[in-house]
Amino acid sequence: MSYLMGIDIGTSSLKVLILKDNGLVCALCGCDYQYDSPMSGFAEQDPEIWWEACVTGINNALAMSGLSGNEIDCVGFSGQMHGLVTLDKNGNCIRPAILHNDARSEKQVDEIKNILSEENIKDLLMNPVYTGFWLPSLLWIRENEPDNYNKIAKLCFPKDFIRYKLTGEIATDFSDASASLLFDIKNLTWSEHLLKTFNFSETWFPDCETSGAYAGNISKSAAILTNLPTNVKVAFGGADAVMQALGNGALGKDIVTANIGSSGQICFQTETYISNPDLTTNTFCGFERGRWITMGAIMHAGLAKKWIHKVLKTSDYKELDDLASTSKEGSGLIFLPYLNGERTPHLNPNLTGLFLGITMGTTDANLARAVMEGVAFALKNAMEVCEGLGLKADGVIASGGGAKSEFWLQILSDIFALPVKVSKSEEQAALGAAITAGVCAGAFNDYSEGVRRSVKYSEKEWLPDTSRTKLYEKYYELYKDAYEVNKDLLVRLRTLGRQ
Repeated sequence: MSYLMGIDIGTSSLKVLILKDNGLVCALCGCDYQYDSPMSGFAEQDPEIWWEACVTGINNALAMSGLSGNEIDCVGFSGQMHGLVTLDKNGNCIRPAILHNDARSEKQVDEIKNILSEENIKDLLMNPVYTGFWLPSLLWIRENEPDNYNKIAKLCFPKDFIRYKLTGEIATDFSDASASLLFDIKNLTWSEHLLKTFNFSETWFPDCETSGAYAGNISKSAAILTNLPTNVKVAFGGADAVMQALGNGALGKDIVTANIGSSGQICFQTETYISNPDLTTNTFCGFERGRWITMGAIMHAGLAKKWIHKVLKTSDYKELDDLASTSKEGSGLIFLPYLNGERTPHLNPNLTGLFLGITMGTTDANLARAVMEGVAFALKNAMEVCEGLGLKADGVIASGGGAKSEFWLQILSDIFALPVKVSKSEEQAALGAAITAGVCAGAFNDYSEGVRRSVKYSEKEWLPDTSRTKLYEKYYELYKDAYEVNKDLLVRLRTLGRQ
């Protein structure tokens, strides 16, 4: 009998899950934290906060499960993507990590586009150049914090920092590396051309492996803090979008995952990399060789709901759902959820949000529902872009905090015009990380066996209502028109607000 631990390092919390190899979840613990925004558009975190949360989470999960650390066979990881952790020659953090939702490097994004031709961006990067990725964040540090830049000895992603603290080894996996804008996705190696073009030291960049590969054992110092002994194996793990898809059981190409976390993603599994000439989606490596993901990402999903919850001062999200449910579909209101820019398909960090259609009769219920519909429209927009690349889904697996809202799931189904189901697991990314640990430890012969044993779906499935879908189709066209008509105004407003 094997026990496997999955650790998910998110933007606003860290989760620790313990999985028995028969698929039973024995414990799930979480530690919340916030990211810092010292200036408008900045988003950063002290990596030591993640480590403190990790130590607490591991000990709490062991206590909850009644297991000793000796019974854990392997630990796997899932982590927020793109985050830049800079380490000095002693392995200490030089500055707070710059996160995926950071927008400070707009100037550097323009510089990158000027240095690299459009053809090079399409062929080498295979992804749009956007703020919050490693390449522009590194250039920002070089231009604005030269003393910190000159101290850099190693770089790693958030999950890799935690694995480093547990094992003493600095490395990463293909899925996270491919989301840096400095990785050769086709050949699974750091791009020598890009590192030379931007004059980065090759020694900074960690070795890469597949998600289920063996990465080391718990170190003596970490064993004292976590109560995990030094014979516990550690797997590389993967980027949260990849681990979430795995924890949702989405191994096939006909099922799309829709994550409604702080941000949101539409994610397709593919057996080859998908080139997008418009660069409005992301192409990243999957959890094993010969597997990729095509993903449309939006900046504000759960964050938009959190924002309206705070504005309306509802007591909790259940009250917010109940309030929104008293409003009819659409109610003459459109919401663009671009509260701090947007990625797919607009690729503009300077966009702002918008309510359109407010009247004297607009109620709190209308506003609450419009926010949830606006996020669903943004996800549909991302889905539409993926479908334009030849990808097609027969159904949707929803996950993330937003998937706990049955009301929101029905809105998604009606707007997508597809059946929606959810995994019984509360934390799919952590479950995916535990499945990866199981593959590393040999508890599962492969990922398919891990998914077959561990992933179960709720008996309830949300099906689209034809009349609501037809109405939402009209609102969706208005949603897209609202962006086209107002996009320049929204940027001008954002620029003026920063003055």
